[in-house]
Amino acid sequence: MNFNKLLRATLTICALSAGLIGNARADFHIDRGDTTGAPTLDVGAIFIDAGSAVPYDALSFEVTAAGTWQFLAIAGFDSAIFLYEGAFDPAAPTDHLLRVNNDLLSPDTSGFVHFLVPTVQYTVVVAGLTDSDFGQYSLTIGGPGSVQVSAVPEPSTWLMLAGGLTAVAFARRRRAAR
Repeated sequence: MNFNKLLRATLTICALSAGLIGNARADFHIDRGDTTGAPTLDVGAIFIDAGSAVPYDALSFEVTAAGTWQFLAIAGFDSAIFLYEGAFDPAAPTDHLLRVNNDLLSPDTSGFVHFLVPTVQYTVVVAGLTDSDFGQYSLTIGGPGSVQVSAVPEPSTWLMLAGGLTAVAFARRRRAAR
């Protein structure tokens, strides 16, 4: 085989590989947070010898493509990561629980791989292992598509909405009484 044929074959293989790789799309979503002073969760319901009032942070999301998704949490504390299908209820931490991990590479890293599908809401929770494990963390989610983060309203937002609707109802009732 002469050098020109070898060069052409190599360039053809590289071009085909680049085309295949170019069509495969993988995005990463990175979320940074802090569980200091956050609401608490009974991690002991999931892990033996874990805390019963562990601060946590939750992120609700959907994915745009079915496939294998990677989750990695790196924290400044002994961390655990939980994946739920649908909404997360801290009063029932084992309901709808899909995956959980603690100490992936070290006590401050947690992660796993899980198959996700589009149009399903998921919630990932980052927490410590004991009541005194809290602080800053970084969460990375990567897979074959993109992550669509759901906005979860604060309780104060719900309270303001309820107050506004009550005021509107009161004004309409008052107007109708006249």
